[in-house]
Amino acid sequence: MSETPTVNPNAHVTVDPRADKPQNPLHERYASDEMGRLFSARHRFRTWRRLWIALARAQQRLGLDISDRQIEALEQVKDTIDLERVARIERATRHDVVAHLRHFAELADDAAGDATGPEGAGGVLHLGATSMFVVDNTDALITQEALDLLTRRLAAVVRNLATFSAEQRDTPCLAYTHFQPAQLTTVGKRASLWLQDFLEDLREITLRRDNLRCRGAKGTTGTQASYLTLFRGDDAKVEALDRAITEELGFELAFPITGQTYPRKQDSQVLAALAGIAESAHKFGGDVRLLMGVGELSEPFDRDQVGSSAMAYKRNPVRAERLCGLSRRLLTDALNGPLTAATQWLERSLDDSSNRRLVLPDAFLAADAIAGLAAHVAEGLTIIPETVEARIARELPFMATETLLMEAAMRGGDRQVLHERLRVLSFKAQEAVARGEANPLIESIVADEDFHLTMDEVRPWLAPERFTGRSAAQVTAYLRDHVEPALDGIEIAEAESPRV
Repeated sequence: MSETPTVNPNAHVTVDPRADKPQNPLHERYASDEMGRLFSARHRFRTWRRLWIALARAQQRLGLDISDRQIEALEQVKDTIDLERVARIERATRHDVVAHLRHFAELADDAAGDATGPEGAGGVLHLGATSMFVVDNTDALITQEALDLLTRRLAAVVRNLATFSAEQRDTPCLAYTHFQPAQLTTVGKRASLWLQDFLEDLREITLRRDNLRCRGAKGTTGTQASYLTLFRGDDAKVEALDRAITEELGFELAFPITGQTYPRKQDSQVLAALAGIAESAHKFGGDVRLLMGVGELSEPFDRDQVGSSAMAYKRNPVRAERLCGLSRRLLTDALNGPLTAATQWLERSLDDSSNRRLVLPDAFLAADAIAGLAAHVAEGLTIIPETVEARIARELPFMATETLLMEAAMRGGDRQVLHERLRVLSFKAQEAVARGEANPLIESIVADEDFHLTMDEVRPWLAPERFTGRSAAQVTAYLRDHVEPALDGIEIAEAESPRV
């Protein structure tokens, strides 16, 4: 009796090889591909090789016995990286830099052939260097590139909020303190509060980028002793080597003093600047959520977007909510900066390595996602004028009572008697508003003979524009004097729609 063949019910299914790998939602769902590439394995390890070649070139120029053919061999294989081979070496050595160094040396030796003698091209790699030569200088370079990208992203947020502020500078709306109705402001003035926060972030990110320093060529514990040996005690050549590496990476300065690593305080300062973006974005997102809740404002909503799997009518503030969620993640990531800087031992301890390996990429990916999303939300903000006007109409009569009191008193009324009448009428009007009725306060005041006021006289005094103070003028001056100069000369990234 023959066996029945086993049929695989899933034989026709094509399985994405990524399906069984751990997810990284920051990259897969939220951050841009551009920021993701900066923190990719390919970019990091190519930068390591760039540094090794730069070191060999500088040492050659300064007199070490390194041939052009050896440099050419390094250049020839610099983009050839077999990560499986690296992983096998690392499993044996338990050292990631050594694994990459040996793999690069193997490839370079093969490329050089017999032209360079028994040591090949790989023998000129990493002369006098410590692992932190490639790790820290690469981290500084990637941080610099990531800050450049964030500058463009933040400039888009600032520009889009500035456009919205300008368009709505004169539009009256109800202001809130304690999320309770307060004096009127304008929609543009409120948006300028968000704008001002993000502009401060742009300035801080620019400051951190302009003051960023690399490690340079400092040797094992920062004393440059190994380089001094290589150059036979020639201080000038050691200093020239440090400058050459700094210039090769595009930095104006390297840290003048280091241990085995550059001071981790720099990471802390950068993470604090990224956390500032999260602070601003959470405030912006939170305010948008509140205003959507009362129906005054809307974030972008796509034509086919689904607000709820159960309640088809809903327009949930999902983008603003995501801003807040990602911002909380970044705020907590940034706490690792000061903790790591504060707990380094003497010239170096290794407890920073695993932490930084996780925190720095995640923080930049989160900041990128936040800035891109904030620019998108700012670009698509829409006010609901009917709701804004209805809320003003409901609350403005209470705000106008002081004006009406003064007018009535100047017409011969007793100020204390009129004040008491206003108190009683206001409480009755509040009860009516609480029942969902129109605010009857103005009609009640005009009907009270003690006030000697007519509706024709009162109506012009109730124009919302009379209660917004200098809101519009403040917006105009702020955009002219602060925002426009800050954006001058900055490349602005285009706002992108979120992937999901």
